[in-house]
Amino acid sequence: MSTGWGLTRTCIGCRQTDSRSALLRIVAGADAQGHPVLIPDPAAHAPGRGCWLHPSEECLAAAVKRRAFPRALRVSAPLDPGPVTAYLHVRDAERN
Repeated sequence: MSTGWGLTRTCIGCRQTDSRSALLRIVAGADAQGHPVLIPDPAAHAPGRGCWLHPSEECLAAAVKRRAFPRALRVSAPLDPGPVTAYLHVRDAERN
């Protein structure tokens, strides 16, 4: 039996499928200086193209190493993962 359309997504880092609730949506955006950055979208409601990532530093590192974000988000410029890294650090600190 199918779980329904749209309930599973593929992590851009490890390439494993998982439920939307287990993954973090990432969108492309710009910082205050206008440089392209990755923006975490925990509510999964930000406009624009998004990709999905397990909220772990391992999956983030794998996606950055494979240069998967620009391809998935269809952006030609390199994207700074700093805001996602900061989000993961805060999220982990709140859990501990």
